[in-house]
Amino acid sequence: MQNRNVLISGAGIAGTALAYWLRHHGFRPTVVERASALREGGYKIDIRGAALDVVSRAGVLEAVRAQRTDVQGGSIVSAAGKRVATLDGDTFGGRAGHDAEILRGDLNRILYDLTVDGADGVEYLFGDSIASATETAAGIEVTFDSGERRVFDLVVGADGLHSNTRALVFGPEERFIRDLGYYVSIYSVPNHLDLDRWELTYLSPLRTALTYSTAKDSGAKAMFLFASEPLEYDRHDVSQQKKLLAEAYAGEAWEVPRLLAALDEAPDFYFDSLSQAHLDHWSKGRTALVGDSA
Repeated sequence: MQNRNVLISGAGIAGTALAYWLRHHGFRPTVVERASALREGGYKIDIRGAALDVVSRAGVLEAVRAQRTDVQGGSIVSAAGKRVATLDGDTFGGRAGHDAEILRGDLNRILYDLTVDGADGVEYLFGDSIASATETAAGIEVTFDSGERRVFDLVVGADGLHSNTRALVFGPEERFIRDLGYYVSIYSVPNHLDLDRWELTYLSPLRTALTYSTAKDSGAKAMFLFASEPLEYDRHDVSQQKKLLAEAYAGEAWEVPRLLAALDEAPDFYFDSLSQAHLDHWSKGRTALVGDSA
C-alpha cells in the first residue's frame, strides 16, 4: 500500500476519528498536537443520524451511550430567575430514537483511547506542532517546532478553524475565514444552583447565557453566546479573552455575575468567534484538510 505514513495535525475529534479509520484500513498515522495533553471540556455534542452509523461501525456506540449527558430538561428563565418555559430533555435537545448527547471532551477521549489500544497504536506527539512542510518527490518533509524532522507520505490538517496546516500550505487565515457575527465561550463552573441534569437559559438582546449539569459531573458548565462586530484580540491570550467576555456581559442580570466570577478558576476556558472556513478545494498536493480547518 502506497502513502501509508500519514501525519495528522490536531488531536481533536476530527484528528482522532481520522487516525482510527486510517489505522483500521492499514495506514500508519501519526498525530501531532500543540497542547501538552488531550484537550478536555467543550459543549454537548449530539450523535444522531449518520453519526450513529459511524460510531457503531467504529465499535464505540455503547461507550458513547454510557457517557451520555442524560440531561432531563431545560428551562428559559427571566432576569429574576423565574422559569418562564420548560421542556423535557428530548424535546429541548431535539433528540429522538437512539440519539445520544455527549460532552465533546468525553467523545474525544473515547476516540483517543480507541486509537492507542494495542501494540500497533497510533503515535501521538503532544506539545509540538508543524513548523514547516516541504513537498518533494519522496513525500513531505516536515520540521516540527521541537526541531525534529521527518518525512511523511501525506499530511492532513485536522487542526480546527485556526488551522496551522492550512496557513502553511494554503495561505493566511484571513483569506478563508468568514465571520458569522457571534462569539461563544464555555467553561466549567461550580454547580451553585444545584442543577441535576438540567439546563437554564437566560436571554437578553443579542446576548444568551446558560448553565447546565450533566450525569457523572458534580460541577456545571457555563456558556455564553453574543453578537458583536469583529473583536481584536490575541487568540493565545486567555486573560484578554476573559476580559472581553466580562465586558460583553457587564450589567447583565440573572446568575451572569456569579458565572463570570468563576472565570479565573476555570481550567477549561474556551473563547472564539463563530466563523467558517471557505475554500475552493480541500487538498493541495500531498496535503489535505478535514473538519473545521476545511
